[in-house]
Amino acid sequence: MIPIIELIRLEENFRFGTFGVWRINKQVFCVTLEPADLENERNRSSIPAQQYEMKRVVSPRFGETFEICDVPGRSKVLCHPGNKVIDTEGCIILAQHYGKLSGDRAVLNSGDTFKAFMAEMIGINLAHLTIYEHF
Repeated sequence: MIPIIELIRLEENFRFGTFGVWRINKQVFCVTLEPADLENERNRSSIPAQQYEMKRVVSPRFGETFEICDVPGRSKVLCHPGNKVIDTEGCIILAQHYGKLSGDRAVLNSGDTFKAFMAEMIGINLAHLTIYEHF
């Protein structure tokens, strides 16, 4: 069975990024952080809200992860760990909860959450991702 993953964007702030919730098969799994919408600008913007396929890949920087495929005008849009919007580089950060780092809004416990996501996806090489905006 191919997992159904949903990213529900809840809040966008041009300084701190776009905050959301990640669901796997209708169950909340974690929170997310992406950059703000900068009209799909490579490495700086969130990706357009629509449906995508995700495939397992090996990133030189992050190791085994999932890539969001066929993003218009973009490539190598990944799920990976991080804490602040500067860490996103146009990708999606998975984390346990929202918080602050050095006074900036952030997501926390990302490393463990990312590992938990990859453990949840053991044996799965393909998933469907739908991104919704609720702001």
